[in-house]
Amino acid sequence: MGAIHDNARRNPAWQALVLGLFYLVCFLAAGLGSLFTMVSLGSWYTALAKPSWNPPSWVFGPVWTLLYAMMAVAGWLVWRRGGPGARTALQLFAVQLALNVGWSAVFFGLQMPGLAFAEILALWVAIAATLKTSWRVSRPAGILLVPYLLWVSFAAVLNFAIWRLNA
Repeated sequence: MGAIHDNARRNPAWQALVLGLFYLVCFLAAGLGSLFTMVSLGSWYTALAKPSWNPPSWVFGPVWTLLYAMMAVAGWLVWRRGGPGARTALQLFAVQLALNVGWSAVFFGLQMPGLAFAEILALWVAIAATLKTSWRVSRPAGILLVPYLLWVSFAAVLNFAIWRLNA
């Protein structure tokens, strides 16, 4: 079975197919998260008190689009490289992606910034673990995840500030 996977990793057609699958999975997660977001964006979220350093709403779409694209490539690079640690890195990749969607569900869907703050801390840990394990398999994959970790760090601070301002 390992030889089949190794041959697939070297086959350009398989590589393109798997890269497409990583994009599909990442952007399906983005789409699911945005369903939760769009429900509350026009009413609940706009009424919240936010810190002065809250970015304008138009910033979030392009930033997240770029981050999801980078995440897809990072996951694909780990898959393509294979070897020791790749399975763990890809499992963590799936966990952080689920937690990413979960944050949108809790913050926007349930409209619970306090619980969302706890959830984003779990997401941050999962991203850091994904970055660390991915880095060991493919340094470029790890590098691609650094902006994601930085953005979620900022988002966690913003989430906390919004929670405290509206408690």
